[in-house]
Amino acid sequence: MTVQFVINNKNTDATGGATFDRHDPVTGDVATTAAAATADDVRRAAQAAAAAFPAWAAMGPGARRALLNKAADIMDAKKDAFIAAMIAETGATGPWGGFNVMFAAGLIREAAAMTTQVGGEVIPSNKPGTLAMGVARPKGVCLGIAPWNAPVILGTRAVAMPLACGNTVILKGSELCPLTHRMIVDCFVEAGFPEGVLTYISNAPADAAGVVKALIEAPEVKHVNFTGSSAVGRIIGRLAGENLKPSLLELGGKAPLVVLSDADIDGAVNAAIFGAFMNQGQICMSTERIIVDDSIADVFVEKLAARASGLPFGNPRDQVVLGSLVSPAAAEKMDALISDATAKGAKIVAGGTRNGAMHSATLLDGVTVGMRIYGEESFGPVKSIIRVSGDAAAIACANDTEYGLSAAVFSQDIKRAISAANQINSGICHINGPTVSDEAQMPFGGVGDSGYGRFGGKAAIAEFTDLRWITIEDPNQHYPF
Repeated sequence: MTVQFVINNKNTDATGGATFDRHDPVTGDVATTAAAATADDVRRAAQAAAAAFPAWAAMGPGARRALLNKAADIMDAKKDAFIAAMIAETGATGPWGGFNVMFAAGLIREAAAMTTQVGGEVIPSNKPGTLAMGVARPKGVCLGIAPWNAPVILGTRAVAMPLACGNTVILKGSELCPLTHRMIVDCFVEAGFPEGVLTYISNAPADAAGVVKALIEAPEVKHVNFTGSSAVGRIIGRLAGENLKPSLLELGGKAPLVVLSDADIDGAVNAAIFGAFMNQGQICMSTERIIVDDSIADVFVEKLAARASGLPFGNPRDQVVLGSLVSPAAAEKMDALISDATAKGAKIVAGGTRNGAMHSATLLDGVTVGMRIYGEESFGPVKSIIRVSGDAAAIACANDTEYGLSAAVFSQDIKRAISAANQINSGICHINGPTVSDEAQMPFGGVGDSGYGRFGGKAAIAEFTDLRWITIEDPNQHYPF
């Protein structure tokens, strides 16, 4: 069975019947066969979304809220099916799939609660008798491009707040999980969303550049949000800019977890283990650099290595903590990073082994500038330990990157911790907590090569609406001529 598009709430094949296969990264079997979009399919999707916009934008917030809440309930009920799709398409573990569904349903409910918060303000005017207002209005058709690594969460995030704000949305699914992303749209269709309000298309990997370009250039599309790599984000940002369309880009990361000399060592170890190895390290917020003060480094590394060495890895269908990476090629990259680092003086203190696309939790101690893993996002379960001397050196190391998404600082002196956090260049920073954290109502996003704009809460309203200046004036006001 082919995973079809959803256009005007109907299952639709690609023009000419083109399809592509997604293979299970563990077994190599075909996990999904999906429709492969053409330029004609892009036009159909954009036109359907544009036609649905006026009525959806005019719908009252209570009605939109009710539909969103119903979609969230349907998503919860489909948890097992989502988990099965994620395991087959991305190699995720069952618990990660279940968390995705739980959190994504929460994102929809938070968006539902925000429908009555899309407002504005009264602004004092210098003209007597004039009422001046700044009013938030939906932009129109929003394009959401979601990745595979947290597919239910990030696919839902790409559509929920735009819909709550009164926009219609086209979701372009990832080539690596077309079924998982299609199932998100099914939840909204089953909830009773009107035809054209949420559209789904997918594309073959070889066609990605052309399909994305066509979507961004479609005159009906008014806004683009993208979550993915910084390299692709640059292309999307450029295309959006050339077409004078605003974009929200949530891109890569190289998150530092800074362990100062007075840190609670056991607490920092717990946070590092979770932040570094959740979903095999395939999270934009994943702890990539563990920066630890020399004075406590030996004790910290010993405890961290012991914990990492005890994490089981393997087939995600088994009882493991680390499942498969998204592809054998991703696992092979881990080998290359390890070889480069150890050749230049780093030491493996945990892990270092793999089986096909499945890789152990791995720690490299003594990582320094010049090693690939020092600056390159691993997006896998191979992590750096960098030893420094003093707070200034720790902060300088944390900032020695082009990325700036998430960060964490561990210290038992809150003033010291806040001082360090304020000096780290990132969109997110947690004190005495892991780098991996998200809440639906929080302003989520980064700086530098990690992108711009914010998902979540009131910040997302600003992203997915246009602020209009509207006045009510005296028709008999005086004019100078």
